[in-house]
Amino acid sequence: MSKSFLDELEWRGMLQDMTPGAKEELAKGGARGYIGFDPTAPSMTIGNYVQLMLLSIWQRTGNDPIVLMGGATGRIGDPSGKDKERQLKSFDELDRNLNFQMEQAKKFLDFEGPNKAIVVNNHDFYKDMNVLDFLRNVGKTLTVSYMMSKDSVKNRLETGLSFTEFSYQLLQAFDFQVLYEKYDCKFQMGGSDQWGNITSGTEFIRRNIQGKAFAITTPLLTKSDGKKFGKSEEGNIWLDANMTSPYKFYQFWINADDADVPKFYRYFSFKTKEEVEALELEYADDVRQLKNILAEEITTNVHGKEAYASVQNVSEILFNKKASLETLAKMTVADFQTVATEIPSFTINKSIVENGVGLMDLLTEHTGITSSKAEAKRAIQNNALSVNKQKIADPEYIVNADHLLNGGYFLIDNGKKNKYIIATS
Repeated sequence: MSKSFLDELEWRGMLQDMTPGAKEELAKGGARGYIGFDPTAPSMTIGNYVQLMLLSIWQRTGNDPIVLMGGATGRIGDPSGKDKERQLKSFDELDRNLNFQMEQAKKFLDFEGPNKAIVVNNHDFYKDMNVLDFLRNVGKTLTVSYMMSKDSVKNRLETGLSFTEFSYQLLQAFDFQVLYEKYDCKFQMGGSDQWGNITSGTEFIRRNIQGKAFAITTPLLTKSDGKKFGKSEEGNIWLDANMTSPYKFYQFWINADDADVPKFYRYFSFKTKEEVEALELEYADDVRQLKNILAEEITTNVHGKEAYASVQNVSEILFNKKASLETLAKMTVADFQTVATEIPSFTINKSIVENGVGLMDLLTEHTGITSSKAEAKRAIQNNALSVNKQKIADPEYIVNADHLLNGGYFLIDNGKKNKYIIATS
């Protein structure tokens, strides 16, 4: 990217606030900045992906990113944006989450070339510090009145806030100071709900080591209906393919409200301002195609080209009336399992198929796709039945092992809209 970091944020609508002097410091080039991630969930979500994009833009505009994993802060719980106390996770669970999220973060940043990224675990800052050291060296820096002025604290005073969560901003502030001293890290970035915690860090650095550090925040991303970004009707959209399949991930973007598409392009596409505006002009009357292009880019970035190809196979089977046996033959076990979550599916004993089973028996006795053999026969005579996309005209047709795809699956169509996956075990 030829634009500066702030230029990129401004055209993308991703700049909320920054502290005085940040622009001048960035103009010097090669700044080091960080964003913190607490491992309180087993995977990062697309909410976290906003901040991963921010770090990636930071790196692509000539700056050095630090991913700070919250091995310590995750044990406390950030009160920002929460209306009640968090349930504390076990240390083992947090460690598992942290290791997994660390590997996820490495997919989105360059850890080898110029402006290479590094990952730091803030547990290393505290593991040898006792409570008296903490109170003297960390707790003494900020007054209670200063800490209570922060929204993350004020918003919780009525519903209750433990000392544990009250102390969170001290930990985040001290994190910034350690990174400033050890890595010359002068910038902390995050969502606008982190402004109070981040500026506590700049205050720490000013008071304790007479340094000058800076804060930059992005607006909290919300959808056009005002709902929080990052969830579907089924719940969180995860970056882990085992928690949200690439197909469901892709469908999240395809099913986005038309009004959200311009904002999503600016937050999640690496295309330039000129490229995005050209696409919006070209497809001004075809928002569906705009979504397709964006969904392809994001799905490929998060899950890879092979996963995107798999998404296309699944989509073709589900939505393309001209899908063929050739399409089915390309599908993996994971693809069939994904399809089985979208359409009715049945599991039968593999030996039934290997020994050969009459199609009408299969439809009635083994699956219940049709309620009777008479109904099954009518469907076949009306040219409505297909096995693996091949039309069946013979009521005495036998389904056998040759029909099993990828070791144990086949597809039955009954009319234009009714599709069924049969799995064997």
